[in-house]
Amino acid sequence: MLKTMLRVFAVIVIGLISAVIGLIIGALIGGNFAEQFVFNGVRGYEATGQIGFILGALIGLILSWRLLFKRE
Repeated sequence: MLKTMLRVFAVIVIGLISAVIGLIIGALIGGNFAEQFVFNGVRGYEATGQIGFILGALIGLILSWRLLFKRE
């Protein structure tokens, strides 16, 4: 039980870390290349930062879940 709870906690932490990395990368890309991109009422680096946050979180959660809970 404790092992499973620690794995779930690790998945959440990895998801948050990858979301922050996605936010930073998205904002950097948006600040340089996508100045007219609009998402969720904001434009430019703020919009691409939000997209990066969402994609980073999804990718981090899916990959860490597959890594930590794969069948042996």
